[in-house]
Amino acid sequence: MIRLQHMIGLPVIEISRGKRVGYVKDVWFNEHWQLDGIVLEAGRRFLTAMKTVRWMDVLICGGDAVLIMSEASVRKMEVIEVLRTFHSGLVHLKDLPIVTDRGEQLGRVSDVYFEDLLGTQIVGFELTDGFIADLMEGRKWLPIPQDSDLVLLGENAIIVPAGIEAFMEPVAASDSDIGRNEI
Repeated sequence: MIRLQHMIGLPVIEISRGKRVGYVKDVWFNEHWQLDGIVLEAGRRFLTAMKTVRWMDVLICGGDAVLIMSEASVRKMEVIEVLRTFHSGLVHLKDLPIVTDRGEQLGRVSDVYFEDLLGTQIVGFELTDGFIADLMEGRKWLPIPQDSDLVLLGENAIIVPAGIEAFMEPVAASDSDIGRNEI
């Protein structure tokens, strides 16, 4: 399972020459909130455009680097084309409130998890209730129901079915235990 926060800042290296082409600045999602690609840090000459790599061009997303086939995978995209991102787009997941369909707020998105081998669909969220609550109680892991149609990823909030809070777990020091309980 991959945590998006761990991807931010990783070097992006083309595997054919071992050349670093940039660093991961953000990730972007399509209209169905499936991972579409990564946004690279860009210099000043990219004020109206972004350097991006489509997720299908990513060979490996490891703990220390993201590997792509070649430098040709890096493309320039207009900022307006990258609408939904983790933390820098017009619509972003980070800090979105997660609210049940009965109006109870469960927390705000701190991190996003997906299975790199099973596609790019989001499989869970790490929730925060703020700095003090994180220190006192820790963060929570909220898995996405297998029927992801029950979750509405909106512009200003994520709406989940009531009762889903029963599946929330404390975030462990190790990511390996996260996501054991399936909804």
